[in-house]
Parts: sequence; C-alpha cells; structure tokens
Amino acid sequence: MGKHRTSRNQVKEAGLREVKTARKPVVEVVIGARESLFQLSIDTGLQVLEALLEEDRTELVGPKGTHDPSRGAYRGGHDEGTLVLGGRKVRVRKPRVQAMGGGEVRLSTWEQLSSEDPLARRMYEQMIVGVSTRKYERSLEPLPGQVETVGTSKSEVSRTFVARTGAQLEEFLQRRLEDLDLPVVMLDGLHVDDRVLLVALGIDREGAKRVLGLWEGTTESEEVCRSLLSELVGRGLRVEQARLFVIDGGKGLRKAIRTVFGAWALVGRCRVHKMRNVAEHLPRGKQTWVRMQMRQAFKSDTAEKAKKLLLQLAKSLEEAYPSAAASVREGLDETLTVMKLTIGSTLAATLCSTNPIENLNGSVRTVMRRVKRWRGGRMILRWTSCGLLEAEKRFHRVKGHRDMPALVSSLRALCPALQSVALDTEERVA
Repeated sequence: MGKHRTSRNQVKEAGLREVKTARKPVVEVVIGARESLFQLSIDTGLQVLEALLEEDRTELVGPKGTHDPSRGAYRGGHDEGTLVLGGRKVRVRKPRVQAMGGGEVRLSTWEQLSSEDPLARRMYEQMIVGVSTRKYERSLEPLPGQVETVGTSKSEVSRTFVARTGAQLEEFLQRRLEDLDLPVVMLDGLHVDDRVLLVALGIDREGAKRVLGLWEGTTESEEVCRSLLSELVGRGLRVEQARLFVIDGGKGLRKAIRTVFGAWALVGRCRVHKMRNVAEHLPRGKQTWVRMQMRQAFKSDTAEKAKKLLLQLAKSLEEAYPSAAASVREGLDETLTVMKLTIGSTLAATLCSTNPIENLNGSVRTVMRRVKRWRGGRMILRWTSCGLLEAEKRFHRVKGHRDMPALVSSLRALCPALQSVALDTEERVA
C-alpha cells in the first residue's frame, strides 16, 4: 500500500476550519452578552430615573402614608411623559405633585432631563453625515421591546432638523465681525439648483480661516455682490483697512469691491480661473501649450517680468486667436497683484488662487449631496450654512501663515488709500 502524505497547507486549512467552527459560538455569545448588557443598562437607568423622581416627590410632599399638616403639596398619582434616550423619545411613567392652592408642581429631576436639545443635536448630526429622514430610526441602537418610543418618524425628524438648522442659520448670519482683523478676504460663488450663493472667507493675521458670510441670488451680479459686502460691513467688518480681496475674476465682484471698499482694497485675480478662461478660447491642441507659457510667466521673479511675458503671449495669439489674446490682457494687473507683495513663496501660492474657498465649497457639496429636491432659497441657505459650519470645524491655518505679518506690512505699503494719505502729508510738509 502507498503512503498517504498530508501537506502542510492541508494541515493549516484543517486547523483554520476548526478555529472558525469553535469561534462561531463564541461570537454568538459575545453578541448576546452585548445585547443583554445594553438591555440591562436601559432597564437599570429607567429604574434609577423612577427612584429619583419619586425621591423628588417625597421631598415635596413628605413620606407616603405620613400626615404632615405643614405640607404645601400632595401626591397626584402618575402621568405619562417623554424623555430623550438614544436619539429618540421614550415614554416614561412620571409621578405628579399637586399644589394645595391648585396647579402642578414641577419635579427638579424631570426639568433637568426633559430638554429635547440632545435629540435635536442627534438628528442634526445624522442628517449631516448623510442619513435620510426615512432611515433615521434604523440608524439608532434598538431599545428593549418594553420601552415605547416616539419621535422617530420621517416627518418628526424633518421638522426637528428644519427648526434646528433655521435657528443655526439666523445665528450664523448675525455673527459679529468687529473683533476680527482680516487682511485677506476671498469671495466665490457656489451654484445650487438655480441659485448662486456668494460665500465670503476671511483669513486673519495668524493665518486662521473664518467663514464670514453668505448671500443668495441668481447670478454673481454687482448688486448681489454689493449686498453681501454691505452686510459684512454692517456686521462690523472694517472698511478702512488695507485688505487683499481674492476673486475668480467676475466683473460684478470687482465692481462691488470698489464700490464698498474703494481705495482700501487690493484685488487679486485667481490664476487658475485666468488660465481656464484663456483656454476656453483655444482649440484643444493649443490649450496645454498656452497654460505652460502662462505658468512659466507666473514663476517670474517680479510682476513686471511676468507682465512682459504674458503680453508677448497675447501678441503671439493675436492673429490666430484674438479672443484668447484679449482674455490674456483682461484684468492682467490684478492677476499679478500677489506678485507685487513682499511675502514668501508658500503664502503667495496660497493667495494667488481661490483654492481655499473652492475647498470650502467642496465640503459644502459633500454635506448637501443627499438632497434630491430643493424647495426654495431658504432651504438652500439652511443646508449651505450647515456645510460651511461643518467645514469650519476642520479648518487649519493657511500654508505660509508665518508670513502673514509681512503680508500686512506689504498691503499697507501698496494700499492706494494709505499712499494718497502719505502724499498729502508730504505736500503739506513741503
């Protein structure tokens, strides 16, 4: 008879099967113990709550069965109330206390625990992470069968979310700005459904980002932009401060900034948008070459050299692609504003585009991705403010923030308003 050899792999597989077979009942025991522990915790908690409420009633009316002529209240049986537990409301048997002169006396423990704010907070968090109103109840830990729950229906969750986000929107739109020192403000539009939402992002002297405001319209027109900026000024944003405004190149934004902030504002155009706008006027085969030429110009040592190279590029495009040449020349000085500032290359790279606010808008879209139907501008504003505030929680200081003091000094040196004041002073002295 031949010998039967068992390979090492066969032995290993057999051992794994035995381990899995033995592990299965262990896992079932662990899961069962977990469920039992959770049920025990709920049952124990409800019993402790019942004891605390009864203790409050005893302090008010005295021990049961003992007559006290000086007492000001008496037992009034029990009533049914609701408390927040695990992201929903549960029905709880509540002891009642009646005052001698009429009316009901409130129990201190019940007053402390009856707030519905934890429920609203839980529902808000679930909606923000993408749980739909229909699936909210499924996202919660199941409670023991004897505990009756309420407040998890689709309509209840929706009403709670609308109420909380509405209050949050009002608070967000009224935040004061006078205590913020913001040498940089970025502006950009966010398209939602048929609306355009203008978002303002500020950067303070420490390099920290702060969402400043939000305005709803249908276009990025000068009137809409001016409304946003005027609203920021009304909430305390200082006008008489040398400040850099970084925009995507919209004419409405530029005009609104000049109208509201005048000579105190330096406007910087986003290079990414600039290259994209120029490329739109070119055939696909020319776009890569033109982008390369523009990037090379933006790497120049000075703004003057960069401008010279870009004008040469425009001249080379003039004959074959006049629209592209005009796009290169349009707003050229504002595209080079950051290059005129005496700051480090890292901070300059941060401020030469609207990427910080584009990233912010991307976070907003992530929060709003589950919404299938928009029911008006108010709903859009509520959801957008939620996304902005969620993104604000994860803000970091901008890259190159150590050069912010140098930026402030450079802005003051280039600010037209301060330059005119200096010239007036020199003339009076002369």
